[in-house]
Amino acid sequence: MFAKLARTGVLVASIAIAGCNDSSMKDFAPEANKPLPDKILADMKAKGMVRTSSVMARIFKEEGKLEIWKAKTNGRYDMVASYDICKWSGKLGPKYTEGDRQAPEGFYTVRPSQMNPRSNYHLSFNIGFPNAYDRANGRTGQNLMVHGACSSSGCYSMTDAQIEQIYAFGRDAFQGGQTEFQVEAFPFRMTAANMARYRSDPNYEFWKMLKVGYDNFEITKVPPKVDVCEKRYVFNQVAPDGQIFDPTGPCPATTQPDSLKSAYNAYQSTYDAAFTGALKASVPPPRPTIAGIKEASIVSDWSKRRARGERVPIDPPSLNSNGTVTETARMGRIDSPAGRKMAALDAEKAAKQKAEEQRLAAIEAAKQAKEAAKAQALAEKEAAKAAKEAPAAIIAAPTEAAPEAETQAANADESRVTKLKNKLLGMFGG
Repeated sequence: MFAKLARTGVLVASIAIAGCNDSSMKDFAPEANKPLPDKILADMKAKGMVRTSSVMARIFKEEGKLEIWKAKTNGRYDMVASYDICKWSGKLGPKYTEGDRQAPEGFYTVRPSQMNPRSNYHLSFNIGFPNAYDRANGRTGQNLMVHGACSSSGCYSMTDAQIEQIYAFGRDAFQGGQTEFQVEAFPFRMTAANMARYRSDPNYEFWKMLKVGYDNFEITKVPPKVDVCEKRYVFNQVAPDGQIFDPTGPCPATTQPDSLKSAYNAYQSTYDAAFTGALKASVPPPRPTIAGIKEASIVSDWSKRRARGERVPIDPPSLNSNGTVTETARMGRIDSPAGRKMAALDAEKAAKQKAEEQRLAAIEAAKQAKEAAKAQALAEKEAAKAAKEAPAAIIAAPTEAAPEAETQAANADESRVTKLKNKLLGMFGG
């Protein structure tokens, strides 16, 4: 049953162009044909693997790891290599929309046509986003890759040396007859401790769904059979003959091997106990996560403006828990034809604005000068009038004072006459 669920088959030999805004520019790509190192081949042999046996990849964002697992002769898989992811963009959480710069999370399928030996990013393969689940839930995006060059805008980017080995694993498996390999992308290792850490996160229900597939692999060590119905993932379920899994329709009545159900129930019982214990334990704080489609739309708008060459904050904006948006203070624009064109338009607009400001300033200066001249003329007129009236005021002042002086003089004469009269009366006794 496990071998059937792995769904191996014959090779479809076709190569297509794909990438994170990638294009095929190289006519010859010798790096795509490099053999795996002898040490890896020796490790594979020691674990009961052959070079061309089936392969799968698991990605863990928080831990920054990409793991390669290969099938052993007994049909079960074992890890053969683990790589530090050089760069992945966005936050923990799924990709929602074109331009949100989120590296996808989920279960994806890589076929030979998705391998690009002539990538501008050294080597690459398209992981297959959007898959049936993404499309059923209206999630958009394209050219989501695992590639070299250590540069990411929504992809999982490795060093060139790493991607050469990862690419070789897929190439060799296709040569051995595997028609497709699975890429499982998770936010973190889905342990009880980590699930407890993120139990309040808005993406938690989505992660619980992914965990079912994660657990199925942990139990069986075989990539799970993945289907989508009712807009959700279902794993290792077998539909009755003639019934299909419709991504947006109701799930059919399904069956599962009794041995797998029993193993899963035992696994879940152990997990539940560990989860309860983790709720009481001291754990590291959660990392930033994307706040759903609302934040994805904000970042997507930023990406569109940036692609048009507009001057935007250097880093993508973030949506805070209280609904506010945080943006970095540093501004810039991409160095591209669109960016240079927009810079020229902005410079032309700024020059016109400056010229208009100078014109208005000149008009205002002329107006103020005219008003100042008018005020000066009025002041001079008032001064001339004041100067003309000053002599008349000086002459008029004594005239106004004359009656008082004449009265004082008359009083003095009268006093002298009275004194003389009194003197004469005293002399002549009369």
